[in-house]
Amino acid sequence: MDLLQLRTEADTVLAELVGDPGGTARLREDQWQAVAALVAERRRALVVQRTGWGKSAVYFVATVLLRRRGAGPTVIVSPLLALMRNQVEAAARAGIRARTINSANPEEWDAIHAEIESGEIDVLLVSPERLNSVDFRDQVLPKLAVTTGLLVVDEAHCISDWGHDFRPDYRRLRTMLAELPAGVPVLATTATANARVTADVAEQLGTGGGDALVLRGPLNRESLRLGVLRLPDAAHRLAWLGERLDDLPGSGIVYTLTVAAAEEVAAYLRQRGYPVASYTGKTENADRLQAEEDLLANRVKALVATSALGMGFDKPDLGFVVHLGSPSSPIAYYQQVGRAGRGVEHADVLLLPGREDEAIWAYFASVGFPPEEQVRRTLDVLARADRPLSLPALEPLVDLRRSRLETMLKVLDVDGAVHRVKGGWTATGRPWTYDAERYAWVARQREAEQQAMRDYVTGTGCRMEFLQRQLDDEGAVPCGRCDNCAGPWLAPEVSSGALTEATGELDRPGAEIEPRRMWPSGMAAVGVDLKGRIPADRQAAGGRALGRLSDIGWGNRLRPLLTPQAKDGPVPDDVLAAVVTVVADWARSPGGWAPGAADAAPRPVGVVALPSRSRPHLVASLAEGLAKVGRLPLLGSLAYTPEAEEFAAHRSNSAQRLRALAASFTVPDTLAAALAATPGPVLLVDDYTETGWTLAVGARLLRAAGADRVLPLTLALAG
Repeated sequence: MDLLQLRTEADTVLAELVGDPGGTARLREDQWQAVAALVAERRRALVVQRTGWGKSAVYFVATVLLRRRGAGPTVIVSPLLALMRNQVEAAARAGIRARTINSANPEEWDAIHAEIESGEIDVLLVSPERLNSVDFRDQVLPKLAVTTGLLVVDEAHCISDWGHDFRPDYRRLRTMLAELPAGVPVLATTATANARVTADVAEQLGTGGGDALVLRGPLNRESLRLGVLRLPDAAHRLAWLGERLDDLPGSGIVYTLTVAAAEEVAAYLRQRGYPVASYTGKTENADRLQAEEDLLANRVKALVATSALGMGFDKPDLGFVVHLGSPSSPIAYYQQVGRAGRGVEHADVLLLPGREDEAIWAYFASVGFPPEEQVRRTLDVLARADRPLSLPALEPLVDLRRSRLETMLKVLDVDGAVHRVKGGWTATGRPWTYDAERYAWVARQREAEQQAMRDYVTGTGCRMEFLQRQLDDEGAVPCGRCDNCAGPWLAPEVSSGALTEATGELDRPGAEIEPRRMWPSGMAAVGVDLKGRIPADRQAAGGRALGRLSDIGWGNRLRPLLTPQAKDGPVPDDVLAAVVTVVADWARSPGGWAPGAADAAPRPVGVVALPSRSRPHLVASLAEGLAKVGRLPLLGSLAYTPEAEEFAAHRSNSAQRLRALAASFTVPDTLAAALAATPGPVLLVDDYTETGWTLAVGARLLRAAGADRVLPLTLALAG
């Protein structure tokens, strides 16, 4: 193949791709090296290059060149829905027919499958979850493996469980790599792979195709100015952002660690008059699309986002990235800040760490690969089953939450121990070894990353150099731009007025508790006769909590009261006063019981407490305090049954938790008599609700004993 002629053709395609046909656009030498490896040599290549380097230009140019030479369509596997939308639009500019299959467009899947069959598609973008879908894996994937002209694995660090964002669905790619015909090129791309992850991904790319070519470039981002502001508390951070957001260049992203924080911060900034939108895993797809479009068009100053926005957003002129809260990994942090400054000379990157960060890290670390006993139990259940078991059918039989159970099964599927089929999961009977050493190493790696993030916050050396060294970039040198190299460029002070306003916002108490309406599936399998919809006369009403543990206001104040290490004691006066405010606001809301409330309901006739082993004094004093302030009788408390110890409820999946709770509580005679003597609504008080099942079981018992409405009230709500 004439490489000079191929280079000329490649540059022409690039000009069309960037919307400048006949212009002067040319691939850089490192980009050309990747294109030549794919088109001229039909190699497998791993490209590790900084965000903004132009990885998508490589695979789109290679696609056009390969298609002109008779190759089949390009298949791009990417976890980034936002980036998929960007790339479909970019492809169209160069006359490339691109379609995408992901969770946001199931109504289009059949039509796209037909277009694949007829050869109408040049590029198919697929989310990794599709690789593990039974229909796609068994019917579509084999055909793709035979007809694919180029396979692209975007964000390839997700393949490796040494990486910061391992996704088990990606491991299905091993199968596709092994089944590709000889001579089909493969391109894997990432901006966030250290030396170990790079070696692991390169090894997996070599499956069935020989050694992979690794093209690794420098990771310095000359446009970014990095800084850290260590402020006293959440109110100072929120106030600082409220006063300084307009000082930041252009439009950008404000990252938070939780959904609750994102919604809280966005609401505060809107009150301050800023055009902002929230963007989280709970945001409806249509709202996500609108938020992306508004940011691209600079109609908003910022998106306040969780990692749901993460890697998958392409806005070259993004002027800033601010983190309210520190990610647990410097590699993940590098990836997120890399969204800024891709097409502008200067962009500001600021980290505002918080005291709550490490508690959030600990939660996410707790949902890793399960212990061997739980894995073996799941395999045993599947082996003894006479049919495939779905996740809802498995939940009552194993002690794992659904999301963690599903992730574990995906790993076991790739390992060959289980198989996903129509109707659920089956055991294969193949020998399987629990790689305790590997899982322990990964856990230690996570701990090391957390320590590195602490070091980033407190360090006095160059911040960009620090991040580059975390990614094993041999060319890392001081940047001369960050706050440690050149000095801070934004003052940490906030005005007293802004601080008062932010404090008031964070002090505003109250979060709604959505009651459970349906019992979990499969309870009969564990001897519990509860199924389907919870009868209306046994349900809890909608409830209230003082705050969410994941928010940056009351969450920060409640966590110390509710940690396992906290000493049990009476509810603090300020917390009780805030709960009273929540109840007063609740009473005045529609459906409340205050005079004048819309659709006013009867006033509660008393207060009932849930028993607590870990915090009995806290719950009892909360119930007593509410009864006293509200001038309501304290009717008593539910009691533990003699079997309660045997069925101690674990924080696992819904079915297992309900199984334990259903056998754990009873209504003592004194409480039953009080309910009979004073029929009406009751407040049901507890310290904390995570799943809602304790409240659902308590409400069922109280309603059966005569309460005509049960109003749950807790200090804290998870999520």
